[in-house]
Amino acid sequence: MTYRDIVDRMRDVFEDADARNIFEHIAIQINITGEGSGVMYLEVAQRQVSVEPYDYYDRDGLVVIDSHVLMDICDGKYTLRHAYKQGMLTYQGNERKWLACLNNITLQR
Repeated sequence: MTYRDIVDRMRDVFEDADARNIFEHIAIQINITGEGSGVMYLEVAQRQVSVEPYDYYDRDGLVVIDSHVLMDICDGKYTLRHAYKQGMLTYQGNERKWLACLNNITLQR
């Protein structure tokens, strides 16, 4: 699995996500470890989710996650909430905005 494969899969899953209950701008940088490691960000703007393969310097938070866990989330094996609660990923930053993502982004698979 390459970094490009991970970004493409994230876009496939997250850009179709339902974020209609998020009424603010949220930018979360995702640092991927393991196979295909790299950096990308997830942004919620105007109740839409986008994923881009860049650093986000003025971000609200930072997630560090292994590529295999991220792909398991994309494949529906885990929810983002479950992975976070089980310590499969770490988060640093604005807790309120992170909880808005956990509680209000519904993935469409």
